[in-house]
Amino acid sequence: MTSILVVEDNPMNMELVAYLLKSNGMEVTQTFDGLEALEMLKKNSFDLILLDIQLPGMDGMEVLKNIKENPTLRHMSVVALTAHAMQGDEAKFIDAGCVGYISKPLDVSTFIGTVQSFMNKGA
Repeated sequence: MTSILVVEDNPMNMELVAYLLKSNGMEVTQTFDGLEALEMLKKNSFDLILLDIQLPGMDGMEVLKNIKENPTLRHMSVVALTAHAMQGDEAKFIDAGCVGYISKPLDVSTFIGTVQSFMNKGA
């Protein structure tokens, strides 16, 4: 079963993302902040990480930097999940180490297909 870590501080967004993933047979682990995400990554392996960029405390870019600098974690595929939709943002996230970018609000009709396209993309 596909295992996904979702790091999202907005409860409504988290509920929607988790529902869509679980409804499509994926195992979902949820966390609302970056520090907890890094702790979970020390103990568990995931097929994909959906990472909100605007998190309280440690933001998503800092979480991503920690993941990519850790030899035991850097192989994990990370997708930016964010409302940042300015021109150049996608390239910024890819350059920082993400394998992809999903903008919010989510397009429910394409979300699962998009998530599946990122599986193992950056391994």
